Amino acid sequence: MATENDSSNVGSGSGSGSHTVNGSATPDCKIALITGITGQDGSYLTEFLLNKGYEVHGLIRRSSNFNTQRINHIYIDPHNAHKARMKLHYADLSDASSLRRWLDTIRPDEVYNLAAQSHVAVSFEIPDYTADVVATGALRLLEAVRSHITATGRTHIKYYQAGSSEMFGSTPPPQSENTPFHPRSPYAASKCAAHWYTVNYREAYGIFACNGILFNHESPRRGENFVTRKITRAVGRIKIGLQNKLFLGNLQASRDWGFAGDYVEAMWMMLQQEKADDYVVATEESHTVEEFLEVAFGYVGLKWKDHVVIDKRYFRPAEVDNLKGDSSKARKVLGWKPRVGFEQLVKMMVDEDMELAKREKVLVDAGYMDAQQQP
Repeated sequence: MATENDSSNVGSGSGSGSHTVNGSATPDCKIALITGITGQDGSYLTEFLLNKGYEVHGLIRRSSNFNTQRINHIYIDPHNAHKARMKLHYADLSDASSLRRWLDTIRPDEVYNLAAQSHVAVSFEIPDYTADVVATGALRLLEAVRSHITATGRTHIKYYQAGSSEMFGSTPPPQSENTPFHPRSPYAASKCAAHWYTVNYREAYGIFACNGILFNHESPRRGENFVTRKITRAVGRIKIGLQNKLFLGNLQASRDWGFAGDYVEAMWMMLQQEKADDYVVATEESHTVEEFLEVAFGYVGLKWKDHVVIDKRYFRPAEVDNLKGDSSKARKVLGWKPRVGFEQLVKMMVDEDMELAKREKVLVDAGYMDAQQQP
């Protein structure tokens, strides 16, 4: 699978109305640049934008293992030029030169900064890296956008910064755009910095830059080390007989959980407004980890208490007890509202992980995998 395009694969249209790609004009085709395209949100946003007629460019990190599984189903080899409207390029938020080079080459109309070291617990283990990618990485990208605009005069470019409800931390719910931040992890503190960098570049340079403060959003594409997916993955394996125990931390942590596919639409809506602004995106419902367990295990006829073991290693050094968003501004100004409810989301995830567990069992029964890797 080819994953890198050199500049010969990308044209250099000068405005938002027409772009030239591989020698053929594509009138009224907007170009989007996405960092974090291989992540959960990046994959859903890519699908959404392709359906809107966009040409999508994604920046990916070089890795010894391909990490493009979330977008493989929409990938078309760039040599198939007339069909490939999604293209991937090697870059990194820690490398300012690569960001500026691809901005100059791709000349996007919209930039979505979704890339991050986004695991809260892991941010306590690698705080320096988290701050460099999440906070300073956002600054590098904003500065690349600013300098690109200055050099080219392409002032119509719009920028989206992915914020997080973790920025509110210990501030009591409900949390809105006017709620003070009180971050409780290196990840959350870094997201706060990225948020204020975005506000600063909007106010100082007039860049159309928006912050989307998205509360927890999940899907079958969520990483397996996030608690929601860890639970639904375990439900599938336990039901099929490949696993017996699930080790978790704080079951009383309460979160506002929505569907990632709904939330990427809100990102796009922010960049379609006349004026750049910041928006909270949330379901306005809060549920505990224990409630998530009840729905997930109950859906397949299991009792979670028979399988869940509390392990102190999964407790954070500083806990965030309750996050519940007030998204009234997004609902009023953008016309956005969530479509998928809590129970529907959990069952959607369990359904996918049941199928995954069944495929895994085929490999175990054939001797290609060891089922005892999990207790």
